[in-house]
Amino acid sequence: MAVGASHTTVPREPGDSSGKPGRGGGGRWRLPSPLTAFALVLAALPLALLAAAAWLGRHVRPSADEWCFLPVVRDQGIGGLIGKFYVTDNGRVGNGLLVGLYARFPVAGHQWYAALSALLVLAVLWALVALVLRRARQSPPRGLPLLVAATATAVFLLATPNTYKTLYWPAGSVSHTVAPVLACSAVLPALAAVTRRGRAAALAAAAVAGVFTGTLSEETSVVALVVLGGLLLLGRRLVTDRAWPFLRTWALTGAVGIVAGTAVLVTSPGSRHRRERFGAGTTSILAPDSLIAAARGFAGIVETVLTTWQYGGVVAAGVLLGLLVRPARTGTAVLRPCRPLPLACAGLLAVLVSGYLCTVITYPVFGPRVVTAARTWNDYLLLYILVLAGLGALLGRALRRRAARSWTVTAAATAAALCAASTAGLAPPLHRLGQDMRVRAGQWDRQDASLRAAAARGAEVAPYTPTPVAGMLEPFRGGGRLPWPARCVAEYYRLDAVTRSTRVP
Repeated sequence: MAVGASHTTVPREPGDSSGKPGRGGGGRWRLPSPLTAFALVLAALPLALLAAAAWLGRHVRPSADEWCFLPVVRDQGIGGLIGKFYVTDNGRVGNGLLVGLYARFPVAGHQWYAALSALLVLAVLWALVALVLRRARQSPPRGLPLLVAATATAVFLLATPNTYKTLYWPAGSVSHTVAPVLACSAVLPALAAVTRRGRAAALAAAAVAGVFTGTLSEETSVVALVVLGGLLLLGRRLVTDRAWPFLRTWALTGAVGIVAGTAVLVTSPGSRHRRERFGAGTTSILAPDSLIAAARGFAGIVETVLTTWQYGGVVAAGVLLGLLVRPARTGTAVLRPCRPLPLACAGLLAVLVSGYLCTVITYPVFGPRVVTAARTWNDYLLLYILVLAGLGALLGRALRRRAARSWTVTAAATAAALCAASTAGLAPPLHRLGQDMRVRAGQWDRQDASLRAAAARGAEVAPYTPTPVAGMLEPFRGGGRLPWPARCVAEYYRLDAVTRSTRVP
């Protein structure tokens, strides 16, 4: 550059047809390329939907298990809840930590949970898409990784049969929605590592994440072990010879961590008590009748998922990714040129195997209700969504390489329309759920004030009216026949007991 030059010339990004170089040091703002603008406008739709979902979180109030968690955290702190989980409830000490973090702020923790967890999912998936493209030495238009991540996040959180239990019920979300996302986040340091120190940090992160996952969710641990096992079997075909030793060590480290964490969980008194309570011992899980029933249940789950058309939006976002990326000018690829069919089959097989195994270990607890306990599907549905995005990218890549330009333009327009339609299809159910949550929040707040006033007057017993939403458990359901968790409600308000009432104050 000549001495005294006032700026540098910035190369146009792929797809920029403006014909005008950008400004670097001069600080002049320039219009985004048409493809960047297209991706950002399309991404605005799922992002707006996620923002609306986060805003509705202000209507969330405690229910079900949370009635029992809140008094423990209030009186004994987060450590007391972790001890309760380990000794009495289920052995999930990692779960107890995360539950304690939001229960530390009783109602506010519930209200902020949806926004923070949705932001976490979006950030992890966005980083994952961007890093995979970088390691594959592919350069997308700006905004396209965000579009893929936002669409995948919206579908993952909102396309389930019970969005409340997936996103708004913190106790269920921690175990089955956030758990697979946290496990997925352990991939990011490995993808970003380019130095010896970075690789060492990635191995440490894999070990810590593995142990934590093992103590957080049995189902997510199963999914992670299936994926890591697949990487160990097929890794040589996925990455270059130079990258394979690190991938192998990373996968083994993560698997050992998961096994160690799971050992802590299954040998805990809490886990033993839970298995005895539900009759879910090793023998019952592996019994032929249980395996067959789990297979029937998983077939029903697969039917529900395959007939939920909004998942097509993730495939469409992947198609756009495959159509619009171009080889990067810099960087060293660590991924081998892929063979689409074997790669697609491996991904689908991982989803089917992990999904069935998760159904096997949950069937003794839920029985036939495993088909309707949609929150337990999320442990492997995140993998399913990632596979769908990958399949879409492979399809878009094939179209870009082999189809005429007119066909690729038509495919891009169709994929964009499907992305938009998928987002729009998720909006009406979310609106209806928001209305139900708003009604329940008003009832809960009035009853909360009444119970607190009764406790302040020195009352020992007070009436309680169930205020259910989205199938959540409340005291005195079933016409008053099922009192749980009435005792926990009484403890929360420092009463001796609550009695059934049919009228909200």
